[in-house]
Amino acid sequence: MSVTTVERLREFRGNDLQDLCEAAEEGIKAGGGFGWLKPPHRPVMESYWRGVALIPERMLFVGRLDGVIAGTAQLTRPAKNNEAQARTAHMSTHFVAPWARGHGLARGIVLAVEEAARTANALILNLDVRATQEAAIQLYQSLGYQHWGTHPHYARVGEEWVAGFYFWKDLGATTP
Repeated sequence: MSVTTVERLREFRGNDLQDLCEAAEEGIKAGGGFGWLKPPHRPVMESYWRGVALIPERMLFVGRLDGVIAGTAQLTRPAKNNEAQARTAHMSTHFVAPWARGHGLARGIVLAVEEAARTANALILNLDVRATQEAAIQLYQSLGYQHWGTHPHYARVGEEWVAGFYFWKDLGATTP
């Protein structure tokens, strides 16, 4: 039986950066990318993840399958000078590599992000996703996220526009 864990990644140890890059590359190839349509060169990917770890307003969460990083999400808090949105947070870059799906990692990662947002005194968690990412949309809805808007030209994939869906969740409400 496989072992899954979810944690906030504060520093890279051992094979973490390599595992993270490989999982992200596989997620991007499967159409679950977080902005990229094809994996960038490895140095670009490594720089991206190293940079995420340096941003004070971001928390990087990773899901591991048998100790190997297989998915992520980021929790972003508003800048300290944004008092009007101080009780909100945003989740992004949520994905699980295709080879690790079906083990509950996607759900576990979202729940960890929600708990961290609550701990940081956020009352609302926002996210956005491509309309083509049906499994993610179903997951968010099952966890109580409310669809509040659609952007018909959210992302350009090939020669086509893909719609994007915007969701929010009241972190004080109970999860179904």
